[in-house]
Amino acid sequence: MRRGRGAPQVAQAPNSAPPPTLRVLCGAERLGAGFRRDAVRHHTREEGRNPPTRWSGRGMAPKFPDSVEELRAAGNERFRNGQYAEASALYGRALRVLQAQGSSNPEEESVLYSNRAACHLKDGNCRDCIKDCTSALVLIPFSIKPLLRRASAYEALEKYPMAYVDYKTVLQIDDSVTSALEGINRMTRALMDSLGPEWRLKLPSIPLVPVSAQKRWNSLPSENHKEMAKSKSKETTTTKNRVPSAGDVERARVLKEEGNELVKKGSHKKAIEKYSESLLYSNLESATYSNRALCYLVLKQYKEAVKDCTEALKLDGKNVKAFYRRAQAHKALKDYKSSFADISNLLQIEPRNGPAQKLRQEVKQSLH
Repeated sequence: MRRGRGAPQVAQAPNSAPPPTLRVLCGAERLGAGFRRDAVRHHTREEGRNPPTRWSGRGMAPKFPDSVEELRAAGNERFRNGQYAEASALYGRALRVLQAQGSSNPEEESVLYSNRAACHLKDGNCRDCIKDCTSALVLIPFSIKPLLRRASAYEALEKYPMAYVDYKTVLQIDDSVTSALEGINRMTRALMDSLGPEWRLKLPSIPLVPVSAQKRWNSLPSENHKEMAKSKSKETTTTKNRVPSAGDVERARVLKEEGNELVKKGSHKKAIEKYSESLLYSNLESATYSNRALCYLVLKQYKEAVKDCTEALKLDGKNVKAFYRRAQAHKALKDYKSSFADISNLLQIEPRNGPAQKLRQEVKQSLH
């Protein structure tokens, strides 16, 4: 199958060619600009436990299991071996068995749709991937894996507004998912290039994620986060090591200025989004971190403010605002020693800083 430069490498099951229709799905002949390479790379690992596959006899071909759990496990095994068409068929059979039982198990059904969607994504069948992800999300709204897989499929089809919405929804659930942050970065570039500076006005509405969905994700057992954590660690290292281009630095500056304007209007949550996008383009600007820290302070997210001030000071050890805001955050967290240390460092740089002198007196009283 011919692919355009930059096309995602589509895995196929051994000894099985994809149907002719799969060769045009995802716009494989049109892929370029580097966006789709990253999109299809993520979010394709199967979910669920893996009990052993049943065999019908020694030296004979494996006998397909009958239970939903065993069918899913067999599908997971085929997926790991790169046999995506066979894995998809097994997940489909598990879905039919589950639905024929008539029992209500939306979690299991959602996982099966999501797993089959991963197979479609690997095989380049992005339209069916989108359908299965949507079915999974109807059953269990705001599930991260189906959202990420659907976003990747939309991105591969160059439906950038829809991809942006799904990536953004993921970040409402968990704002530390680096693949979603990087997806937002790619989509922002593509949308600015294709729709112009007012591209945000042309986006579909972004759903508001209820607190219950965020709590559901945070309350999942730790093993359900392992795959995501590994992905985050690898991708975060890549992002931090990337040297921004001149164009990226300029985009980062523009986004930071937009964030500053939102702060002046009192829109601190929206300003955080702007600063976060700015840092995706270039994370070398100390002021962007300290400005976002100010927003976190206003929103009483003190631990986040401390982290941002620390990053700002790594980039500029004489950033007075970062010292002052971190001192404020430490004081709010009742870490008075750390607060006093930050104020002392600030006053070594600016001995006549009035607000810092006042804050030092307040912290002193709390220490005694």
